[in-house]
Amino acid sequence: MRFSRIMFAMTKYNDKLFCFSPPAMLVTFIIELVLAVYTLVRYKSNLVRNITVALLTCLAIFQLSEYNTCGRFKLQAAAWSSIGFVAITLLPPLGIHLVQAISKKGHALVHWVAYATALPWLILFIKPSTFSSHVCAGNYAIFQLATHYGGWYFAYYYAWLFIGLGACLYLAFKSAKKVTQESLILQAVGYLVFLLPTAVTNTLKPSTISGIPSIMCGFAVLYALFLVFGVLPRQADKA
Repeated sequence: MRFSRIMFAMTKYNDKLFCFSPPAMLVTFIIELVLAVYTLVRYKSNLVRNITVALLTCLAIFQLSEYNTCGRFKLQAAAWSSIGFVAITLLPPLGIHLVQAISKKGHALVHWVAYATALPWLILFIKPSTFSSHVCAGNYAIFQLATHYGGWYFAYYYAWLFIGLGACLYLAFKSAKKVTQESLILQAVGYLVFLLPTAVTNTLKPSTISGIPSIMCGFAVLYALFLVFGVLPRQADKA
């Protein structure tokens, strides 16, 4: 149903993905913020819950940044682009950390290496000059990184996402505990709903590649729902 609605929108609105429009950005921000607050209130503090809250907060910050990049509240787009990319740069290491927290397997060095590889990007994105332009296309935001940054950044990003996905599947297969297996499989499905719809959208309409961060984080609300209503009930105690 999701893909059919996308295709309908592309046909009806002159090939524009209006499901990623600024109003959708704002609604997604509200959903992710509510989920973060719900998680804080609903579940007792433990590592899985706390990482989940961090993930939801980063996703919400990016959506708000994206909305403001499109000219709302008369705030500077360059500054909001920096804020948004700082937030999403933390997502892959947090995902790796979450997989290890769920499985209680793997050396801590792995997630610390992931965070360490994020650090140069976090420092880089503090400077608005890292971006060569910021465009609100009416249906999604386009962030153009300065020359030579884009390819390396997406290599960093996708490498850790696929490592996280592979770790989920491997550890789920190895785990003897049913609840851990279920949680890891749900986390893996969450990775896939984060990645696959974006890949399909880019394949159907290659021009959307320039809006990958915007479109990917639009679909990430599905990942947020898997976390809060799939993984957490199996991993966190109610408050």
